[in-house]
Order: sequence, then structure tokens, then C-alpha cells
Amino acid sequence: MDNILDIVFAKDPFEKEFHQAVTEVVDSIKPVLDRNSEYRHAGIMERIIEPERVILFRVPWVDDQGTVRVNRGFRIQMNSAIGPYKGGLRFHPSVNLSILKFLAFEQIFKNALTTLPIGAGKGGSDFDPKGKSDSEVMRFCQSFMCELFRHLGPDTDVPAGDIGVGAREIGYLFGMNKKLTNDFSGVLTGKSLNWGGSLIRPEATGYGSVFFAEEMLATRKESLKDKVCLVSASGNVAQYTVEKLNQLGAKVVTLSDTSGYIYDEKGIDQDKLQYVMYLKNGKRGRIKEYVQKYPEAVYTALDGSLDYNPIWNHKADCAFPSATQNEINAKDAQNMINNGVYVISEGANMPTMPEGVDIFLDNKILYAPGKAANAGGVAVSGLEMSQNSMRIKWPRNEMETKLKSIMQSIHSTCLSASEEYGTPGNYVNGANIAGFIKVADSMMDQGIV
Repeated sequence: MDNILDIVFAKDPFEKEFHQAVTEVVDSIKPVLDRNSEYRHAGIMERIIEPERVILFRVPWVDDQGTVRVNRGFRIQMNSAIGPYKGGLRFHPSVNLSILKFLAFEQIFKNALTTLPIGAGKGGSDFDPKGKSDSEVMRFCQSFMCELFRHLGPDTDVPAGDIGVGAREIGYLFGMNKKLTNDFSGVLTGKSLNWGGSLIRPEATGYGSVFFAEEMLATRKESLKDKVCLVSASGNVAQYTVEKLNQLGAKVVTLSDTSGYIYDEKGIDQDKLQYVMYLKNGKRGRIKEYVQKYPEAVYTALDGSLDYNPIWNHKADCAFPSATQNEINAKDAQNMINNGVYVISEGANMPTMPEGVDIFLDNKILYAPGKAANAGGVAVSGLEMSQNSMRIKWPRNEMETKLKSIMQSIHSTCLSASEEYGTPGNYVNGANIAGFIKVADSMMDQGIV
């Protein structure tokens, strides 16, 4: 397995996020490869780490002042062993090949865990929608889709949203794809309800991470009722994480954005959450404005000189990191343990650095990695694909029931795999092993392709 890592590091020496994601999976699946030598002989791991296709293209567009701008567009079609490529589009200045390859690689195992027939992909651009007018975002999305459309299809590749890509962006992308192809098909998920979207899709990732935490607590005969919870970010995932936690009787005391975080000791109840939704989704404001509306809360600005994030340094029972990769370092992880946190369900992708993961595992807390805990989003995207194919729409209660059932199944699968391979209760190993075996067996069936 060391040879696998040597290959990755040599071929892609500057892709540190991709290295991190591959290293974690390699560490987890060593016992699987020891027990099943046919996977080694078939070069399964060597093939899984190599994308089936990488698409890189320029995206020229014109801003409101008439100036021509140019961004980079990407699509990583990572693995199609169990279905068409499936994974979000991210519009953010930090987007690069390493980040998208790590996200696409994680997506392989996440999508396999959902039980749905979907492969893995990821894409996006270094375009920043913040501060852009609707017209500028539309022009960018149309230019982006002018290249991407030729690589998509309901049975080929079905992107969704991610950071910076919400209902507005999906609408512009879908409209341009429809114009270019003269075809109204479910080629994107996260659509608005009037034209093929699914109920529960906006809520799915946040709700799913809470459902997973609920399942972990049930193994200790506990529930989320009266638990104090830390939530990072304040976008879609964080908002619906807070909503479901409130519904289950927990108390959320933090939210954040790139400028800093708020701590509300009284709890962010549903009325306060509605204001956050207006602030972030409608006004597109900053989380610091929360304390103007609710002065009992405390706002702390981001301080880049600190070697830890103070949002994780509060007394709590549970934590739901919902921002972005590597937001929790080793010191943050230790602060969480010291402050009583014993349940962590990751709404973001790989938000905890390897040293932090080791601290969580060493302390034997209930820790769910993103590829398991945040799979609700892609699960409901898969269900949206099914509804589009059948030209039907399932009601809200049925969709939430399906989502909860999928998260329960993922939890059970992770537990079973971790026990079978000698690390009971280790959800990291369980998620990686279960996802790997499903994809590896499918690749074996299909030959060397």
C-alpha cells in the first residue's frame, strides 16, 4: 500500500488535499486487501485513485462594467463503476484540481454507501459568486455550461450544487443546457420544485448529518434531546442542520462564516434561524449582523494569527462541522474533547485534519466522517434523478422517510464493516471499507476498463 501512496505523491506532488483523502482510505482498507488478494491482482486501488476523465476549460464572461473576465472550469469524472458520475459543482476562489480530485475521490465511497446506483464526480470553478449581480452570475453560468454540456447526460454525468452553487446557479446552468441540447432531462439536481426539483433536497445534507448523529447516540441509548451543539458555517448545510436539531430538542449555540462566528448561549431557536436564513439567503449578508438583531449573542471576528478556531472551544455535547475541508486541526480537536464534545457528525467534506481525526478516534467518541454523515445530500439527489426519470414527485413526508432510512442504512453498514474488519465503532474505517468493497466488486465484474 505504501507503493500506492508513492505513486500518488510522485504523479501529483502538489495536490495535498488529494493526498490527504487517499492516505485515509489506504490506511483503512489495508485489511481488506490482505484478506482479498484478487483486488491487488486486478489493480483496483491503482485504478480507483486515477480519475476516468479530467476536463479543464476556460470560462470567459463579461461583468456589468463590460470588462471581460476569465475563470477556469473543471469536471472530474472519477468513477462510473456503479452508475453515472454524480457530484456537485463548487464555485469558490479556492477551487483547484487538488480540491476537486479529493472531493471526487471522497464521492466514490459516499455514493456507494447510499445504496443508490450512482458513480462519482465533482467539478466547479474558481469563480466567486459573492458580490456579483444576478446578471453577472447568469452570464458566468451560461459560459460555463457552453463547455460542460457536452460532457453531461442523465445516464452519463449528473452534477448538483455545492459551495457557491445554489438554486439560482442551478437554474441558470439548467436553462443554458436545455437551450444547447434542446432536451429537458434530469441532467442537474438541486432544481427548483416547479421544473423537476425534489422536496427535501435543500434540507438533505443537514438533515442527514443530524439523522446520522441520532443513530450513533442510539448505540449508547441516548438521544439529541437537550444536547448542546456547535455548528460551523451558516449556509445551506448549517441552516438545515440547525433546523433538524431544533426539531429534535437540541440547542445550537454557534454559527459562522468566513468573517467570524457568533455564540448565542440561549440557543439559535427557529425564529432566530429564520432570520439567519433571510440574512444569508436573501440579503446575502454576514453572520456578524446577527448580533445587531440579537444583542445577547457574542460575535468573534476571524483571527488568522491564532493556531486554533475558537468556535470549537465552547462547552458542548455535539459538533457539526459544516463549512469546508480542514477547518478542524489537532488543537481544535483537543479543545472539543476538553469541553465535553463526544458526538461529531461532519456535514462538510473532510473538515477534520488527520491529526484531529486521530484524537477523536483515540478518545473513542462517536465520530462520523463526512463521506458517511453528509451522504444525505447526494442520496436525495439520486432520488431526484429517479423522480425525473419516472416523471413523478414524491411528497415531503415520503422523501424525509426515505432520507432517514438511507442514513440509518449507512450507519448500519459502517458499523458492520468496522466490526467485520476488527475496528468496532470506528466509523472512518467502516465507511471506507464498505464503500470500497462495493465499488471494487463492481469494477471486478466489468473487467479492466
